Amino acid sequence: MPDIHSNVHITSILGLVGFVALWLALVESAKVLIALLRNDPLIGWAIGPLGITTLVLCEPATPFILFSAIFPAILSGCILYFGLFSVLPSPLTLPHELLIEILVVAGGVLFTSAANIVNALRDLRYPLWGEARILRSIQFLRATFASIHFTSFGISYLRKQFGSNPTDLLQAF
Repeated sequence: MPDIHSNVHITSILGLVGFVALWLALVESAKVLIALLRNDPLIGWAIGPLGITTLVLCEPATPFILFSAIFPAILSGCILYFGLFSVLPSPLTLPHELLIEILVVAGGVLFTSAANIVNALRDLRYPLWGEARILRSIQFLRATFASIHFTSFGISYLRKQFGSNPTDLLQAF
């Protein structure tokens, strides 16, 4: 264990970059797929540094909140484990010790799913729906410099509920 750094080798830099890009793309795709499985009216979506976020009116059910936090975490862990520690050729050679495997997979899962877990805990502890949920989401997305896009239903909802268009509402935040 003391010579762990001497046992780590990058076999292909391009392969490592491709693996990390594929890993993050698959985890984000799982998050988007889960968001699209909801049958709630879609107000809009946002693309930002923290990924893709959907804006919906209704508060999701508790099992759906838990599923939306657990499924991407499990997918992330499986991709990391099979990509780095299976018999398949890997762009990164790591020692096959249980502690190292656990630390690498747990670190990757925390990296990709920490925000989902925090959001799930917040939704379970302080559930919001309707206008309050939309305003909280817009405020958070504006703070992270995300690009927010509204659907036609979302534009009509904003005009009806807030009496403003998306541009004016986004400038208020």
